Amino acid sequence: MTNVVITGLGATSPLGGDVATTWENALAGKSGVRTLDNDWAEKYGMPVNFAAKLVVPPAEVLSRPETKRMDPSAQMAIVATREAWADAGSPDIDGERLATVVSSGIGGVWTMLDSWDTVRDRGASRVLPLSVPMLMPNSPSAYVSLELGAKAGAHAVVSACASGAEAIGMAYDIIQSGRADMVVAGGTEAAIHPLPISQFAAMKALSKRNDDPAGASRPYDVTRDGFVLGEGAAVMVVESEEHAKARGAHIYGRLLGVGMTSDAYHIAAPDPEGAGQTRAMKLGLQGAGLTASDIVHVNGHATSTPVGDMIEARGIRSVLGSHADSTLLSATKSMTGHLLGGAGALESVFTILALGDRKAPPTINVTEPEPELALDLVRDVPRDLPASGQLAAINNSFGFGGHNVALIFGTA
Repeated sequence: MTNVVITGLGATSPLGGDVATTWENALAGKSGVRTLDNDWAEKYGMPVNFAAKLVVPPAEVLSRPETKRMDPSAQMAIVATREAWADAGSPDIDGERLATVVSSGIGGVWTMLDSWDTVRDRGASRVLPLSVPMLMPNSPSAYVSLELGAKAGAHAVVSACASGAEAIGMAYDIIQSGRADMVVAGGTEAAIHPLPISQFAAMKALSKRNDDPAGASRPYDVTRDGFVLGEGAAVMVVESEEHAKARGAHIYGRLLGVGMTSDAYHIAAPDPEGAGQTRAMKLGLQGAGLTASDIVHVNGHATSTPVGDMIEARGIRSVLGSHADSTLLSATKSMTGHLLGGAGALESVFTILALGDRKAPPTINVTEPEPELALDLVRDVPRDLPASGQLAAINNSFGFGGHNVALIFGTA
């Protein structure tokens, strides 16, 4: 087996325009959720008028020609990629040994719907010629490959809210296969638009706490009423340890194992027994050569939905057994909202930084924890992880369609 490491991190999120700011605000327990500055709710009769928007719009970072030819989902991915690549030392690598896996759960929804508005209001002749490459779900990964000259493959796995995590899992597999020495991997989503908000609300998936946006995402709280839609991107540079050491790279941490399963139960609802989620965690640990006693931290998928949170909690308890009491659980969507296809990637960045800083980020807004939670939930302020020794953590990501991904990270 090839040792796989993380050497670069990049992000743009509702908590900050880069990794350092995002992480600082996460540790401070700040919320990135706020009332939307538009008239959508009134104009369209939408029941939800808040979301977790980016702090720094891509237009403030990218050139005008770049924003004109890319959907916002690709714009966000490029912003995160440039930070991650620079953070990794802007490696000098043969493009044939470099791959990209950058995923989105929905793709270019803004481009698709703006194009329809153009056809309806101004006629077909006014549609932008680049509309198709802008709306393609693989567009962010393709643009990242163009940015870096990556020729070992440009992939875009689409697995709803597990997409970003599955992209990182695929990067692990690519390194193990020997097809590439380095993979730029992550997830992105730009779906804060009246239609997706209305659609998620129609499913009763979104919180409707319009009077308290910052307090709306409440994982594991008995008063939780749904997730908060977020946007953003996170990308990491994944490479073989041998390649990283040969070029003298800084290593943030290790990707030790990947567990992927599917429920085959329902197109949207999770298996109520959580069997697929539990199996993903077990497979990840098995692949990493670890046991429950090695895990000190879990970043939960924990979207703040009435049903999903406790299915995951029971699965975590099942996997960790007697060690569940000593494992710190964080639910960072309480601060960032749910980035859909970008969620698993951003939460992977949080998990790596938690291990490196030996500090688990807080979960905010939990005032009445579920009585049956029976896990050590990090609430309101960060908690210290063990100060010495090798540490390992699980990052869970689950998606509509029954997609389950558990990534096992370790200290450098």
